[in-house]
Amino acid sequence: MNIKAWLKNNPKLRAWTQGLDIPLDTPKENKEYPKFATKIGNSISYVLNKLIWTPFIQTWRFFSRYTNLTFWIVFSMIIGVLLGHFAPDAAVQLKPLGNAFLNMITTIETPLIFSTLVVGIAGHGDDVGKVGRLAVKTIIYFEVVTTFALAVGLVMANLLKPGNGVILVGDASIGDAFAEKESGISWETELNMIVPKNFFMAAYNNQILAIVFCAAMFSCAMILADKETKRTMLQINHALSMVMFKFVGLVMNYAPIGIGAGLAATVGTSGIDVLKNLGRLIGSLYAALAIFVIFILIPIMLMAKIPILGFFKAIGQPWLIAFSSASSESALPKAMERMSEFGCPNSLVAFVIPCGYSFNLDGSTLYLALASVFAAQAGNLNLSIATQLSIMGTLILSSKGVAAIPRASLIVLAATLSQKPSQ
Repeated sequence: MNIKAWLKNNPKLRAWTQGLDIPLDTPKENKEYPKFATKIGNSISYVLNKLIWTPFIQTWRFFSRYTNLTFWIVFSMIIGVLLGHFAPDAAVQLKPLGNAFLNMITTIETPLIFSTLVVGIAGHGDDVGKVGRLAVKTIIYFEVVTTFALAVGLVMANLLKPGNGVILVGDASIGDAFAEKESGISWETELNMIVPKNFFMAAYNNQILAIVFCAAMFSCAMILADKETKRTMLQINHALSMVMFKFVGLVMNYAPIGIGAGLAATVGTSGIDVLKNLGRLIGSLYAALAIFVIFILIPIMLMAKIPILGFFKAIGQPWLIAFSSASSESALPKAMERMSEFGCPNSLVAFVIPCGYSFNLDGSTLYLALASVFAAQAGNLNLSIATQLSIMGTLILSSKGVAAIPRASLIVLAATLSQKPSQ
C-alpha cells in the first residue's frame, strides 16, 4: 500500500498533513536502453515471431484440423523404420521411450477394467444370474472361434509349407530358456491364473483375467448389498471410469512417440534383413489371417447384423496401435473406448473385451499353430495328423493370456514344441 492510499484510509492523518508539502507519490525514473540494444532486441523478436513461432502455430493448426491419431502413428512408424535402418546405434537408445508408452498403458488397465466392469454389471440390473449367462455365452463363443483360428493356421501351414527349405540360424539354448518359463501347463495353472491369491498382486502383475474375476465378484456383491451401499459404490466407480477414459486420451497423445521409438529400437537391434529368411512365414501368416477374417469373422458379423464397414472403421486405431507396438495390451483402453462409441453397451464392453484378452486370442493362436508346423518343417520333421491335433489341444490351453505381454507368444511356442517328441 503506498502513502497516498494509506492517508486516504486514515482521515485524521490526512487532515494533519493537509498543510504540509509532502510528496505522496515518488516519481519513477525511466531508464532508456541504448538505441542499438533496442534495435537488436526488436530484430530478434521479429525473426523469432515471423520465421519460427508463427509458421509453427500455422503448421500445428493445419495438422490438428486435417490429421488424426492414425496419421501420426503411421508417420511415426515410417520414421522409426528409417531411423532404425540408417542409424541403428541411435535408434536403440530410443527404446526407453517405447517402454514408457507400454508402462503408461499398463498403469491405466487395472482401474479402467475394474471400474467399467463394475458399472457395467452392477449398474444394469439386480439379476446375478444375468452375469452368469453372459459369461457362459461369451466363453463358449470365444473357445469355438479360437478353435477355428487354430484349424485355419494348421491347414494353411500344411498347404503352403512355409518352412520347407528355410535355414534357421540361432542358439538352441535360447529356445530351452523360453520353454522353461512356460512349463507345467495344466488346468490347475489355468485356474490359478483366473482366481488370484491377492487382487493387488494380480493388478501389479497385470493379470487381466484375474482382475476381471475380482471385478465380477465385487459387482455381484454390490447387487446383493442394500441400495444405499450399491448407489455409493456405483457413483465412485462411475467417476473413476470417466477419469480413466480422460487418462486414455492423454496417453494416446504420446502414442506416436512411443510407437515410433519402439519400432526404431526394434529395427535397430534386429535389422530389416531378418525378414528375408522369414518372409514365407510372414506371408503365410497374413494370408491365413485374411482367410480367417473373410470366411469366419465376417459371416459371424453378418449373422449378428453388425455394420461391417462401420466396425472396421471403429477398430482402425486400436488395431494400428496393437500392430505397431507388438502388444494387444496397448490397444485395450482405446478398443474399449471405440466400442462404446460404436454403440455397444458399457456392460458388454467392460466384460467381453477384457475377457477376450485371455480367451479369444484368434490372431495369436493362429500364429502359434502356423509357427509350430513351420518350425517342424524347417527342421525336416514330418508331423502326423495325430501330433498336429495334439499341438492344437495344447495351444488351446497354453495360449491364454499371451496378448497382454509383447512377444509372449515366443514363450508359449517354445513350450509347446518342447513337449513334442522328435520324429
